[in-house]
Amino acid sequence: MKLLLVEDDAQVREYIRQGFQEAGHTVDVAEAGKAGLFLATTETFDAIILDRMLPELDGLTILKTLRGAGNKTPVLILSALGEVDDRVAGLRAGGDDYLVKPFAFAELLVRIEVLARRTLGKTTTNTELRAGDITVDLLAHKVSCAGKTVELQAREFRLLAYLLEHKGQLVTRTMLLEAVWDYHFDPQTNVIDVHISRLRKKIGDKDNQIIKTVRGSGYIIGD
Repeated sequence: MKLLLVEDDAQVREYIRQGFQEAGHTVDVAEAGKAGLFLATTETFDAIILDRMLPELDGLTILKTLRGAGNKTPVLILSALGEVDDRVAGLRAGGDDYLVKPFAFAELLVRIEVLARRTLGKTTTNTELRAGDITVDLLAHKVSCAGKTVELQAREFRLLAYLLEHKGQLVTRTMLLEAVWDYHFDPQTNVIDVHISRLRKKIGDKDNQIIKTVRGSGYIIGD
C-alpha cells in the first residue's frame, strides 16, 4: 500500500512511518495541514492517516476539502480527541475510521488494511501482481514462485512489488531509492544491488532473465 501520514508530532510520525515500512508499505509524510492537503490532492494513495490538530490547517478542514472535491481515498483520523462528540464530528466530516491516541500500532495497521481492502473490493484495482511464475498477493503479503511460497523480508517484498507494479517499464535506481527505501538522496552505497541479488536468488532468477539489469539506469521486470 501507498499511504499518506499527516501528523505534526515528530515522534509519533516516525513511529508510524517506520512501522508501516517494516510491514512492507510505502509512506509519504506531511508535518502540517497545507502540505498534507497538497499531497492528498496531487498524488494517489490507498489510505490516509490524518491527525486532527495540525498547524496551518486542522484535520477536519482537510477532510472536508477532500470530500468536497470528490476525493474518496479512505481516511483514518488519528487524534487525542477521543470524546464521543469528537469521534462523531470526525466521521461526519467524511472520515472512514477514527482511532484515539494513545494507540497500539497493531490495531492501526489492521484498521488501515481493512479500509484499503474495502476500497479495493469496490474498484478494479489489482491486489495480485504477476510475472511469469511469480505471484505477489499484496493483501496477504505473500509471494509464490511456480506454486511454491517464497519467504521475503519486508524490504525485499516492497522491492519485488514495486518492480511488478511497473512491469515492462524501466525502474531507475532513483525511483527505487525513493519508493522502497524512502531516500531522497543517493546514499552512495550498493544497497540496491545487494537486495536485487538476494531477490534474484530467492525467486530462482539464476540468469537474470526475470529481473533484467539496464546498465547505468536501473531494472526491468518482464512477463
